[in-house]
Amino acid sequence: MIELYYWTTPNGHKITMFLEEAELPYKIVPINIGAGEQFQPDFLKISPNNRIPAIIDHEPADGGAPVSVFESGAILLYLAEKTGKLIPADFRKRVEVLQWLFWQMAGLGPMAGQNHHFSSYAPEKIEYAINRYVNETGRLYAVLNKQLADKEFIAGDYSIADIAAYPWIVPYERQSQKLEDFPNIQRWFETIKARPATIRAYEKAEAFKNQALDVEKSRNLLFNQSAKTVTH
Repeated sequence: MIELYYWTTPNGHKITMFLEEAELPYKIVPINIGAGEQFQPDFLKISPNNRIPAIIDHEPADGGAPVSVFESGAILLYLAEKTGKLIPADFRKRVEVLQWLFWQMAGLGPMAGQNHHFSSYAPEKIEYAINRYVNETGRLYAVLNKQLADKEFIAGDYSIADIAAYPWIVPYERQSQKLEDFPNIQRWFETIKARPATIRAYEKAEAFKNQALDVEKSRNLLFNQSAKTVTH
């Protein structure tokens, strides 16, 4: 049994997508980040960076004590290795998947996240910041579009690279992007959207949709953290 500490963010969706694809039994433990539940001491024991998602695997491969993992990319890799699914056994194909997984973790996710922040959450609209992150998000879309020119999925076969990237493309309109400008992404996006496991994963999120706080109430919790919020 996998215990999934989850909220309805792109990074949260990654893990439900994988678990549904792999048909692993799991239990969702909701962590309402708009209400500050990510700062609860019990959650911080498994996710010291106060971010979702995190998991506890109660049946790890070594048969020992439960294993906890935080960071969505690390969780995807852990689960792929645990199950032998959605990651190639072939050495070179595995390298291809891993580099695109890290591309998402280091590029697409953070840049799209800053795009969301300055466009939607920042208390003042800073034109330079908005343009910077909208343009960088567009550049990353173009990189992905080019990669998909001769492939059905990012690394050939459907993998954790696709699962990592897809939820960050879902809010493309919020990122001031148009999928018709990136036809290879558009085709890839519609293919993944139609997968039964993707449908089930996003259906899971519906149960929590109305629990999020509004922007004003959650802004201080989400965006005003500093060293003091970690050490005190």
